[in-house]
Amino acid sequence: MTLGVTAGLIAGAIPGFTIAMAVVLTLPFTFGMTATEGLSTMIGVLVGGLSGGLMAGMLTGIPGTPSSVATTFDGFPMARKGQPGLALGIGVWSSFFGGITGAVVLVTLAPQLARVGLEFGPWDYFALVMFALTITSSLSGKALLKGIIAGTLGLLVAAIGEDEVNGVARFTFGNDAIRQGFAFLPVLVGLFAFSQLLSDVQDRAKASKPLMPKGAKAVRVEHRRAIVEVLRLWVVVLRSSLIGVFTGILPGAGSSVSNILAYDQAKKASKNPDEFGTGIPDGIVAPESSNNATEGGALIMMMALGIPGDIITAVMLGALLIHDVVPSPSFISEEPVLAYSIFIAFFFAHFIMVAMQALCLRIFVLITRVPMYILASVILIYCAIGVFALHNVGFDLWTLFLFGILGYVMRNLGFPLAPMILGVVLGDIAELNLNRAWSISNDLSLFFTRPWSAFFLTLAAFSTVFPLYQRDRGSKNWTQFYFPIFVFAIAIPVMFMGGTVRPVIGSCLIVLGAYLMWRRFQQRTPRRVSAE
Repeated sequence: MTLGVTAGLIAGAIPGFTIAMAVVLTLPFTFGMTATEGLSTMIGVLVGGLSGGLMAGMLTGIPGTPSSVATTFDGFPMARKGQPGLALGIGVWSSFFGGITGAVVLVTLAPQLARVGLEFGPWDYFALVMFALTITSSLSGKALLKGIIAGTLGLLVAAIGEDEVNGVARFTFGNDAIRQGFAFLPVLVGLFAFSQLLSDVQDRAKASKPLMPKGAKAVRVEHRRAIVEVLRLWVVVLRSSLIGVFTGILPGAGSSVSNILAYDQAKKASKNPDEFGTGIPDGIVAPESSNNATEGGALIMMMALGIPGDIITAVMLGALLIHDVVPSPSFISEEPVLAYSIFIAFFFAHFIMVAMQALCLRIFVLITRVPMYILASVILIYCAIGVFALHNVGFDLWTLFLFGILGYVMRNLGFPLAPMILGVVLGDIAELNLNRAWSISNDLSLFFTRPWSAFFLTLAAFSTVFPLYQRDRGSKNWTQFYFPIFVFAIAIPVMFMGGTVRPVIGSCLIVLGAYLMWRRFQQRTPRRVSAE
């Protein structure tokens, strides 16, 4: 497990080298092991990879993995402000606490939560993606129109190439290379990495300086101060971890979605949302807590139902088959020793991660002392190697180059890059599930009558209006009724989700909404009397 965690940390820190690739490369080494040893090693790689991605994101501004995209938004600015050790420490301990939360939920609620994932159909997945796309407004800051344009451009990029369901080519203009579409990682690395490198070296004086001033004191991981910050934000940790677990339960969503969702919810719940993106602890704690907890949710699906929550757990299912263990809904009851071995391995892997990263990060922080022009050259070479190794296709290198130029132009014109990345990530998922839903039935009312779909579309509607609520809060009367109406609205689909627990929760939400509405009217009445 220690070797696995170390390998995962290294793989996660290399831009373009995904956690899934690291787990797949680990699989052949586990053939001579027992099932418990092999899965424990792969879980070590998984946990190390999730935490390793934050190192590249914070120190170079390039997300090491898709699960660390949102971490870069505040981690990199904090590192550039002279606090790389604090930023890394917050990231490490947020990952730790998020993973432990996911492990606790995994052990206690695995069978119950896994059944929720089985309720999801293509209509519900599409509604979930629509809700996730509303995050564009939060990631855009004050440049809302430019953010919407960037998000739409990301969706357009995702639509280029062959349709996954029907195999129809779109926007290829007769070019065979474009028929395969633009792979996500080359687009991600190009937009974030190449464009950032171009910005860093465009000025000769700036290019000769290191990322951090030579006199910067924060050259070691500040564990004590980081733990204090993370514990101070325990509400953010808990909320983001639960978002991660829930996202992990949904097959195909994964940590690339959950880390952005958690970042968005942290920003919306913050009293100072405008500070996000400037290098504040909340913007690091939320995504890092979420992405580690997500794999706890993905393991829930694998353990309780024999369904892979993402590509990584799909590889683990393959490892089980190699050891003559057949995954099924009765896996936990039929293989209790192996099942609880996986529980324990996921739990202890996070302790090993903290210990190993504490040693490795001291070396990684030294990267900030290297002159920018040297660092940019080395990073670009590694990015190119990682992107090419992904599919062994030369077109991916051109994708990196073209989207790097596009990202550089967008940066200079004031367009936020995060919404475009969000569009690229979610575009394929949205199109695939919309196609499936339409193939099953052309009845559009299913998007509104299915409880989970109605739930996510309701969240999407209120999430879209939320920036206006933040702007007018305290100055406009309508903002007083935003939250009570929201509680009423989400209570309705929850009541129709079936079972016994959720209708009770829905009824409680209706009572809560009625109470909040009554309180709002009570607060307005004295104002009218005093005005008269």
